[in-house]
Amino acid sequence: MTEPYGAAERLRRALEALGVVVDVHDGYGLALVSVWDGLVVWCNGDRFWWQAGWDEQCGRPAYASRPVSEVEEVARLVVARCAELRRVRFGERTDPEQVRSGEQAESPRAQADERATAPEPERPQGPV
Repeated sequence: MTEPYGAAERLRRALEALGVVVDVHDGYGLALVSVWDGLVVWCNGDRFWWQAGWDEQCGRPAYASRPVSEVEEVARLVVARCAELRRVRFGERTDPEQVRSGEQAESPRAQADERATAPEPERPQGPV
């Protein structure tokens, strides 16, 4: 098994080579690579893992995991996840050709207003 901080530093370098500046934190046998708001990559020295989306069926986060030996692949996947989160947050598009003439991406404020008016899911009643 690799030392977690060393593996996280290799991921940091791979991410920075792809244009994403990150912070690395170490402690309690884990290293964390803070990528973007809502995107942290954990490393225990054997594997990297991060939230890769949301499992609608189970109602919880879905995680991706790769061995530390696949640091370049992890960097590519994390950059793609970061771009996905930015698109959701800011209405950004990866390809300007995707925006048709006259079409505008929805503003972050409009997206926040829409989320604020969405009904909250029902919470279970009784003892859990």
